[in-house]
Amino acid sequence: MLSRPFAAALLGGLLASSAFAIDNYKLCPEATPDADTPRGTITEHVFADSKVFPGTSRKYWIYAPAQYDGKTPAAVMVFQDGQWYQDPKGSWRVPAVFDTLIHKKEMPVTIGLFILPGEFPNQLDKAGKPRSNRSFEYDTLSGDYTKFLESEFLPEIGKNYKLRGDAAGRGICGISSGGICAFTVAWERPDLFHKVLSHVGSFANIRGGDAYPGLIRKNDVKPIRCYLQDGSGDLDNLHGSWPQSNQQMASALRYMNYDYKFAFGDGGHNGKHGAAVMAESLRWLWRDWEKELPKGK
Repeated sequence: MLSRPFAAALLGGLLASSAFAIDNYKLCPEATPDADTPRGTITEHVFADSKVFPGTSRKYWIYAPAQYDGKTPAAVMVFQDGQWYQDPKGSWRVPAVFDTLIHKKEMPVTIGLFILPGEFPNQLDKAGKPRSNRSFEYDTLSGDYTKFLESEFLPEIGKNYKLRGDAAGRGICGISSGGICAFTVAWERPDLFHKVLSHVGSFANIRGGDAYPGLIRKNDVKPIRCYLQDGSGDLDNLHGSWPQSNQQMASALRYMNYDYKFAFGDGGHNGKHGAAVMAESLRWLWRDWEKELPKGK
């Protein structure tokens, strides 16, 4: 147990350090497209027939850019905790950023899939809300969520949209536990997903995620392009230090010569910084896309 003077000093230090975390990032200008920018469409759906995660149901949204013609396979990018990323009045507004970058040909014609973690509609908590499967799906270091995307979710989307099947034409993104989930998907199946975008990723010991820096260092380099974002004011709790764990991830990726970028600011466990650099991160992830993506694949 900490002595009272030490505990008081520690608390004072934390409060003092947090005072220096300005965290005043603003939404990137690309989230407000010019008047002449073609706007895509967003539709809402429900997926409730999972064999990988039986008994779960989840909402998801599909963004289709104006340039999608229904004939040419489109690139695809999956967003965990998709309600935050797709909200046209929210703090991210990713579809609007897509509109801008696709119009400027700074990223390919891309279908955006904004998906929620599963819930158990028949298992209600004391407040009457369905039990969430989020941590199990997102924080577990296994191929289950990847299998869900590959064998169930993407084929469902493919019934109505032509999606690219090559890893170079696929990206995946998430915040917090959704961030480590995005990395896990690519780590497990780099032949399916090449591009990873993690915002304040939970590479801490929630379900063993702190193992990744060591795994990266001790395994052959995988064909993954990774953009990490975090801040000095991120979480520090019983699971670990988020700023430290993200720095260790960046260090491991650098040591192994991965194609990576690390944006480290002064923000907390939120999406402010990630939203501010969203356009920058997407440009970096999809750079040279016209060379990377064979036509018609």
